[in-house]
Amino acid sequence: MLTRTIVLALLLALPSAVQADQAAASACANQLSKDGRTIYDRTAPTVTAKTDIKDAVTSTTRPLVMNGTMSRDAARPAAEAAGECLKLLK
Repeated sequence: MLTRTIVLALLLALPSAVQADQAAASACANQLSKDGRTIYDRTAPTVTAKTDIKDAVTSTTRPLVMNGTMSRDAARPAAEAAGECLKLLK
């Protein structure tokens, strides 16, 4: 009976922990610059527990710089800031 109670408590706590991370990531993203928010919004859907954040952010940011949507000087700090917010999704 005690084991069942513990398992049930853990299962109930799990979704709220995931929601807390999503909420924290969203709050962090709201503080980003326009470029940072663009990177965050394009990268966030691809983030899973196994995602390498640096690789995901680079894959999103590089085409933005190459097509002229974002300057290289603006991209680096924006990508770093977005990466910090994306880490909260893991």
